[in-house]
Amino acid sequence: MLLLKGTYTSGEKKTFTLHLFYSIIEGIILGVLALNEFVFIKSLNGSNYQLGILFQFSMVVFIFLVFINEFIKRSTNKKKLLRWVGITTRLPLALLLLFPTDPDLLNGTIIYHILFLSLFFIYYFGNVVIYPLINLFLKKQYRHENFGKLYGYASSANKIIMLVATFIYGVMLDADPYSFRYVFVVVALLGVVSLYLLSLIDFTEELTKRKDRFFESIRRSIHTMKTILKENIPYQHFEWGFMLYGFSFMITVTVITIFFERALHLNYSSVAFYKNAYNILAIILLPYTGKLLGKINPMKFAMITFGSLALFIFFIMLTSYFTWHTTVQGVEIYPMLLVAYLFYGVFAATMALLWFIGSAYFCKPEEAADYQSVHLSLTAVRALFAPLFGVFFYEMFGFTLTFVLAILSLLVAVWLMAWSNRRARRLVH
Repeated sequence: MLLLKGTYTSGEKKTFTLHLFYSIIEGIILGVLALNEFVFIKSLNGSNYQLGILFQFSMVVFIFLVFINEFIKRSTNKKKLLRWVGITTRLPLALLLLFPTDPDLLNGTIIYHILFLSLFFIYYFGNVVIYPLINLFLKKQYRHENFGKLYGYASSANKIIMLVATFIYGVMLDADPYSFRYVFVVVALLGVVSLYLLSLIDFTEELTKRKDRFFESIRRSIHTMKTILKENIPYQHFEWGFMLYGFSFMITVTVITIFFERALHLNYSSVAFYKNAYNILAIILLPYTGKLLGKINPMKFAMITFGSLALFIFFIMLTSYFTWHTTVQGVEIYPMLLVAYLFYGVFAATMALLWFIGSAYFCKPEEAADYQSVHLSLTAVRALFAPLFGVFFYEMFGFTLTFVLAILSLLVAVWLMAWSNRRARRLVH
């Protein structure tokens, strides 16, 4: 079934159909994972630092990307590789079915916390292979002028399904805080199916026999990454902006979860409501932001992304001081949180594109995997310290100063993007 009509190639139409269904299934999975940290702290009673580690795992795995990238290059059958990654990293989540529903058993031992963290480390490790391959597969089939637009359409579908899944999952968790056990059995199976669909995208390449030994190639890959950052100055500035943004995001994401549970005492339905509120706006904006990314400098696009996140954190912070709220159908409505998540909707609609494909705008199609590898490796570098630093800073100085630190870092990132964009224009003229 080909869903696109008009001036698209047959390859683009087939690829988009598979990409769309992959995105729909991933939307279900991401809808469940959207409440994962809250499940860990509320249902499993995990500690602040364990919560930080859980988020850290989602990013720090990319530290292995320099090795995995070389392994991907040497792989003669990337479609088969993708399918095996699905089986080995998604199926283990079904083991969550074995978790007890007795709070005393969960609180009396750290074993279940360690098992939970281990399963998600395995899950997130799969992304080290998946993300570069997605970029590689799509870049081969989507023409440059259609890349952002088609990616935006698929992302919109992903957000719609994610919205529904998060809402249903939140209601289920309020009815049974341990319903995550059997929900993740379904998620495990869907994860395998989604990657199988992605592997059906037409992809061929001419592989030359790699004469260098594996670790010699690793050394050369590191040199290539350093060369990219050193010689491609606009891309270097882009990644510096992402380092500042990523630091802000990572030091606050865990602290905001703690804030919701320990300060506001929100239930699952309330957290799901706010997450869905930003997704609704992101769904509306994604087709437009996809087109916008194809028309303007990525630096300008990044300014919108970083600025909207700064405003989100600012209004989260204000919730500490403007605490009035009302309850509607079991959902606790805080006016400041509503405003915060409006800005987060703008952030989500832009970051969904910028994080995954922004680096592709600085390179040739055949260089996309290398550039995305640099991008993801730098993500891992900041993940090594930022999430746990955020917890430490919060426990030392409280919520407000943690949020202020993040906002300042984002404002510097916005300034850097503006400065780099002006610099590029001066060099052209």
